[in-house]
Amino acid sequence: MASSNTESFPLHHRSGDIPCFKLYESDKTLAFLDINPLSRGHALVIPKFHGEKLADIPDDNLSEILPVVKKLVAATGATEYNILQNNGRGAHQEVDHIPKPNTEEGLGIRWPQQKTDMEKMKALYEEIKARM
Repeated sequence: MASSNTESFPLHHRSGDIPCFKLYESDKTLAFLDINPLSRGHALVIPKFHGEKLADIPDDNLSEILPVVKKLVAATGATEYNILQNNGRGAHQEVDHIPKPNTEEGLGIRWPQQKTDMEKMKALYEEIKARM
């Protein structure tokens, strides 16, 4: 079930319940550094409209996602990067938000998360934020 501004992942980040280094925020979109990054500059860009899966989110609430991703790419200086959008546990979705019909046909991605050094993350946040 989709709803706007419910008890959701984005709400917890906006309220401060979950540490958040906000890189971008508008009425529709929130971008922030991942608290368990896979690499330097690993960020999440999410719609503020809460929907369990991509198909549950109105198109208008998705309109800023890729333009914000492009700004992040430019701000980080990344030349090789992945843009992933997972729907459901079988697609390696950690938080409810590339459909796969079953586990045999799921993604084969390994996510070697790194421990977070909050001081280094804060410095990275300031560096990226200044470039946006």
